[in-house]
Amino acid sequence: MEYRSSGPEGSPPRRSKGSRWGYFLSSLIGLIVGALLVALILPRTGLIDGESSANTEAQPGAEQQTSAQPMSSPVDTPEEQEAQPASLTLAEGTDVPGVVERIGGAIVGITNIQSRGGGGMFGMQEDAAGVPVGTGSGVIYKKEGDLAYIVTNNHVVAGSNQLEVTLADGTDVEGKLVGTDVWTDLAVVTMDASAADTLVEFGDSSALRAGQPVIAIGNPLGLEFAGSVTTGVVSGLERVVPVDVNEDGQPDFQSEAIQTDAAINPGNSGGALLDASGKLIGINSAKISTETVEGIGLAIPIDIAVPIIEQLEANGEVQRPTMGVTTVDLASIPSAYYQSDLGLPADVTAGAVVQRVLPNSAAAQAGLRELDVITKVDGQEIRSSGDLRQHLFTQKKVGDRMEVAFYRGGREEQVTLSLTDNPQI
Repeated sequence: MEYRSSGPEGSPPRRSKGSRWGYFLSSLIGLIVGALLVALILPRTGLIDGESSANTEAQPGAEQQTSAQPMSSPVDTPEEQEAQPASLTLAEGTDVPGVVERIGGAIVGITNIQSRGGGGMFGMQEDAAGVPVGTGSGVIYKKEGDLAYIVTNNHVVAGSNQLEVTLADGTDVEGKLVGTDVWTDLAVVTMDASAADTLVEFGDSSALRAGQPVIAIGNPLGLEFAGSVTTGVVSGLERVVPVDVNEDGQPDFQSEAIQTDAAINPGNSGGALLDASGKLIGINSAKISTETVEGIGLAIPIDIAVPIIEQLEANGEVQRPTMGVTTVDLASIPSAYYQSDLGLPADVTAGAVVQRVLPNSAAAQAGLRELDVITKVDGQEIRSSGDLRQHLFTQKKVGDRMEVAFYRGGREEQVTLSLTDNPQI
């Protein structure tokens, strides 16, 4: 508000006696008119005698607007406010330190130790006891009997002869590998249950939404930075990530991932991606790292991980449906052989070529042969071995029947086979 003076140095302006009487009358009339307006308007707005809450309940739109407001908004009585739970969004002040204090003990470090014997002078063994070749993270999710179970990434434990688990307080205990799955990059490790004081609870990754806040905990750059905490949001869902199992530069499988901008660095692999309540929604596994990319981390959704974890616990491996063949991409074969050796029509330029049929396999029993070119399964187009594997691993179970369309000698044929659990496709 700005004050202006009409006399010297802010002294009040002077008025005559007549002007004072006129001023009094005008003020009195203004008060009367104002009172009448208030009496007419307030009952229509529903702000008298508790009509506000009644009207709000009668209007769905108003109810939705109220529910979207922060819980600290003065819309309830003090007693009702105390009964309401705190909002679980980082923007509204989620207690991240509280989540970390409650769940942080379930995040461990995992050191991959490998033997590197031989090569010493006079035939003496070098490093026979094993040397650490890498570190990662893991999450304790269950205690059963004398064992505590840890989920981590396959690439954290791959090739290990020994595993060392480092607890949140720095204590080292022995870890034992239960099983791994190269396709989903998951592994299960056990340790003595007496060393596990904290467990994480599985959440529901299918209910995630883009923009939802998340917390990542792990050991970036090794155990020196153990228990590092970063926060961010779900940047994207159902991201497709190519998996190159045989490291030939060609994707062998497409996995699904949660994208997050919470900082994930080497050593975070196998660590926890938590929602704002502290439930495990993903296993941190990778990041996209180039000069032009920043803040793209990837995590395995927990809904995908749980069935794999259960199979690893029970069998030490994952049983997947297979046909009993090995294949190669048609695109990797020189096109000069398409007609001469494979007898393909000119318009067939993609598919999976059968290299070998295993004896007594589902494919053998159905009559598939070497050099058959598979182009469809269950009516879905197959352009590569990766497409074939993707369909088998995500759409089928052991014992299911599958229709296979293929070309042989220039003609398209079709067979139906019953899938088994052979190690090959």
